[in-house]
Amino acid sequence: MAMTMNGAVDLPASRETVWQKLNDPDILKACIPGCQSLEGSPADGFAAVAKVKIGPVSATFRGKVNLADLDPPNGYRIAGEGEGGIAGFAKGGATVRLEEIPEGTRLVYDVEANIGGKIAQLGARLINGVAKKLADEFFAKFADAVRAGG
Repeated sequence: MAMTMNGAVDLPASRETVWQKLNDPDILKACIPGCQSLEGSPADGFAAVAKVKIGPVSATFRGKVNLADLDPPNGYRIAGEGEGGIAGFAKGGATVRLEEIPEGTRLVYDVEANIGGKIAQLGARLINGVAKKLADEFFAKFADAVRAGG
């Protein structure tokens, strides 16, 4: 099952500051909902473990995340894939752009994802709702990290 999502969030910091935080594994780990570990670097990619609950299905996903098309401090493309055992799999990517605005920086994202297995059987409406909730949670935590200076 494929899905897309896009949006933007305004952050009260310079593009350079937002760029640094988008590439900081400790900040990303703290902001990604359910993230249990995130190891690696932007240059070499990250290995991640995240526990996610979608409706009645709870699964621990293990996967890889890679960054490409790095254009500091303007944006990049992020791609990842993970396996959740019997629950299924998820793979996808996002284009992230950072734009200067009077209040700081606008982070614009376009996401495409593909899921399969048991979680795909839950239906598009439930999954899209959970995906939006997880994205909103990530960006709220990320904005807090930017405001707090890390």
